[in-house]
Amino acid sequence: MAISTNPSIPYDSRIEATNAFFRGVYRWMTVGLILTAVTAHGVASSPEMIGTLYGSPFLLIGLILVELGLVVALTRGIGSMSMGAAMGMFVVYSLLNGVTLSAVLLVYTGESVFSAFLTTAGMFGLMSVYGLYTRSNLSSWGSFLLMGLVGLIVATGVNIFVGSGTLDLAISAIGVFVFLGLTAYDTQYLRNLSNEVDVEGVDDSGRKLVILGALRLYLDFINLFLYLLRFMGKRR
Repeated sequence: MAISTNPSIPYDSRIEATNAFFRGVYRWMTVGLILTAVTAHGVASSPEMIGTLYGSPFLLIGLILVELGLVVALTRGIGSMSMGAAMGMFVVYSLLNGVTLSAVLLVYTGESVFSAFLTTAGMFGLMSVYGLYTRSNLSSWGSFLLMGLVGLIVATGVNIFVGSGTLDLAISAIGVFVFLGLTAYDTQYLRNLSNEVDVEGVDDSGRKLVILGALRLYLDFINLFLYLLRFMGKRR
């Protein structure tokens, strides 16, 4: 693990601060995933809520736009907001994401969703551990992963009009590899970011960095899950 080499910072303290930082990141990411899963199940189990949500395309589009706004606000403005606001926005985003992802439970069988989730957890865990402990510098992956994301967006847009099953399968496979790469890349980024955490204890600024890190890994997990589900899931 890359630890600050500043001689004024005790090695053991630096290790402990980094470990505390990642415990917080994974804890908040897990909270977000649980909130999303419980909300998605609750919405999918209610015919009234499904009817309201999918009866008006404007409502669904509005929720997606609010989600995007929350991600942008947290990513760009977390430094100037209070810790309570950062936590609240993360929780609200997780809940809204559960609402919009409720369709997954309606489209795919329960066995497929469960299998995809377990596969995602295993693959995410392996890549996150790799990003945390590898001595290789993964910063060079950034441009390739960005190009992969742009390619996924363009290909998905094209396939809306083409409707090719083969292209959809290729998009899903590429999406899996892109988000596996992003999991390792973001974990190493957070490992380096953890060097900014106060070694005397996670202060308010450090706790906000924990929320930001949880958001990044949460997004990697959710997207990896969705692409795996598209690739290996069985529709109802």
